[in-house]
This record gives sequence, C-alpha cells and structure tokens, in this order.
Amino acid sequence: MLARNAESLYWIGRYVERADDTARILDVTVHQLLEDSSVDPDQASRTLLRVLGIDPPDEPLDVWSLTDIVAFSRGAHGGSIVDAISGARENARGAREVTSTEIWECLNTTYNALSERERAAKRLGPHEFLSFVEGRAAMFAGLADSTLSRDDGYRFMVLGRAIERVDMTVRLLLSRVGDSASSPAWVTLLRSAGAHDTYLRTYRGVLDAGRVVEFMLLDRLFPRSIFYSLRLAEHSLEELLNRPSNRLGATAEAQRLLGRARSELEFLRPGVLLESLEQRLAGLQKTCSDVGEALSLQYFHSAPWVAWHETSSSGSLVIEEGEI
Repeated sequence: MLARNAESLYWIGRYVERADDTARILDVTVHQLLEDSSVDPDQASRTLLRVLGIDPPDEPLDVWSLTDIVAFSRGAHGGSIVDAISGARENARGAREVTSTEIWECLNTTYNALSERERAAKRLGPHEFLSFVEGRAAMFAGLADSTLSRDDGYRFMVLGRAIERVDMTVRLLLSRVGDSASSPAWVTLLRSAGAHDTYLRTYRGVLDAGRVVEFMLLDRLFPRSIFYSLRLAEHSLEELLNRPSNRLGATAEAQRLLGRARSELEFLRPGVLLESLEQRLAGLQKTCSDVGEALSLQYFHSAPWVAWHETSSSGSLVIEEGEI
C-alpha cells in the first residue's frame, strides 16, 4: 500500500472518532447546563474546552458560545466537529482508490449537510446536530466493517480509530481528577462515553469513582475502555507488521509503546487505580502522541526508493513512491 494512502486511512479513522466523541461529550454537557441551574456555565464550558485541548477565550462562556467553538468553528484551533469531519472527508477524497464508494458517499454527504444542520442548530438548539454527527459516525463504522476487505488499509483505519479513542477517553478522565467519589460528574463522564447503561449492568447500579475509573480504564469487554482500545490498536499493528514469530519480540517503536501501556494496565494491582491517577492518565496521553509520531516515521514519511532502468543509449534515474 502506498504510504500516502495508509496515512489517509489512518487519519480518516482518527477524525471520524474525534467527531463522534466530541459530539457525545458536547451533547451531555449541553444537557447538563440546560437542566441543572446549579452548574456554572462558564466554568463547565472552560472545563470542556480544556478536555478537548482548546484554549478558552477571555470572554464569559455559555451554551451557545461553547457550541460555536466546539461544534462549528473552522480552522481556528482544528479541534471542532466540523473540522474533524472536513479532515476525514479530505483524506477520503485523496484515497478514493483504497476506500469503498459507500464510505466516500457517507463522508461526503455528511460534510455537505453540515451547513444546513448548523443553521438549524442555531435556531433550534444543538442536540439535533450532535445526534446527526453521532449517527453518521455510527453509519461510517458500519460501512467500514461491511464494505472493506480486512487488508492493510482496514487495519490502518482501525488503528487510527483505536488510538483516538484512547486519547479522548483519557481526556475525559483527566477532567474528573480530584472530584469526590460521589460526585454526579461521574455519571456525566459515563454518559459522555456512551457507557452509562453498560456500567449499570456490569456493577448492578452501584456508582462510585473507583468503579467508574476501573470500568473506563480496565474493562476487557467494553469497546470504549482504554484497555480494550489499546489491545485493538496493538492487534492491528501486529497484523500490519506481519511478524507473528519474531524471536526478538516488539522491535517496532509503536508496537513497543502500545504493548508497554497495555501491560501496565493489565497487570495493575487491584485497588490502586485512584493512586497517582493524574500521572497515569498523563502517561497514557503521551503514549498516544508518541505512537502517532512513531507510526508517522515508520510508515508515512519513509524516503522513496530509487531504481535504475537501462535504456538503449544511457541509464536514467527513476524515482517512484515507496510502498509499505
């Protein structure tokens, strides 16, 4: 596979996941601000912006200004829902030969509907817009699973989605560090991750900070937990490397980083999750960044190979794009 196509598929997976997770988080925050008069809109909005890595403006924030920044802003900080969908669509446009027609049509139709949906949201409220984004992200995931061959392109897309999901879940948990064990903010966190109902079934309705952190970090079965996503990313990378019997173990830097992060969680002693939670989460966030850089160096920015072809009169140097 060409390096540029691999990079495009990787970023399609990341951008669609970013749009989906951002829409989920914003939707829950907007409902909280509208329904609970005890919540300070400015403080809650700034907390959300910090979670998403967006610098808060100097002026006071409310539901509408928060929605404008997180959902609709274009190019200012690169972290809005519209920017994420635009990025996914542009990458899909540049990699049409390795994506299915259904995936391209899904992303293109979603992008073209954004302006109309934005105008409606500014009249009627953001919920319908955010639900639309979540639904289209789910449609994209279903189309990818049902129309793409399980080849290297699919693995790059899944790898990007898994790494972005780890990063977004870590950001969510970082926003709750220091909250009391019985704070209602833990329910908000679960709902933001689409995990509330599954958590209640798993723990029979018992809610406390330790179990929420345990569920979102360590659960082996929930697809949005950090452990599950790390294991999925690691598995996708192992298939890309295609070295099942390597006698030296993890030799690629990205594989080593993912394996170390996953094993640290897998063999963590029970009951110590809340100890040094902030440092542990910061380490996971740095791992996501380092894995992205390692993948870029290993797969996306490799130097092109050079081949000589003899002609009747003289040799000519032909430079072709390298494959991975």
